[in-house]
Order: sequence, then structure tokens, then C-alpha cells
Amino acid sequence: MNAYVFPVAMLVASNVFMTAAWYWHLKYKATPLLIVILISWGLAFFEYCLAVPANRFGSEVYSPAQLKTIQEVITLIVFAGFSAVYLGHTPTWNTAIGFALIAAGAWFVFRG
Repeated sequence: MNAYVFPVAMLVASNVFMTAAWYWHLKYKATPLLIVILISWGLAFFEYCLAVPANRFGSEVYSPAQLKTIQEVITLIVFAGFSAVYLGHTPTWNTAIGFALIAAGAWFVFRG
């Protein structure tokens, strides 16, 4: 994998863990909050194990602003998929338009 793709792939994987850490418990509201927090911390550990090196490696080819923008766009995509597949909340047109506007903002970060 090349220097541009590897950090992005790691950020995608880290985002899957972080999205799960933040939202998995919404289907298990009877689970005590302390248990939810501990499980979420465990999931977040793996997110950090991927995100920190992704940013370190990515800083060789992307600016910090570009890395953050990549992370945010990935977050929206992963969240939309997780929300639809796991939580059963299909994105609405308003959600899609809002995400598209954020993605349009990302274009400016990468623009020469």
C-alpha cells in the first residue's frame, strides 16, 4: 500500500472501532452505564492503536488540516453505514445534504 492510501485505510479501521464505541450501546439501553463505559473504553483503545499511527504516517504526505478533514469525512461515511446497518436508521435526504455540504467544505481544504 502506498504512503497516501495506508493512513487512510488505518483511519477507516479506527473509525469503525470509534463509531462502535460511541453508539453500539444504543441497542442495549438496559445495560448499566458503567458497563457501557468500560466496554466503550476497550473499543476506543483499538481506535487509538490505529488512529495515532495513521496520523503519524499520514503526516508524511498530508498536512494536519488534511488529515483532520480525511478523518471527519470518514467519520460521516462510517457513521452513516453503521447507523443504517446496525441501528436501523436510514439517512434522510436532509442528512445526505448536510453530509454533502461537509464534504464540499473538505474540498476547500484539499484545494491547492
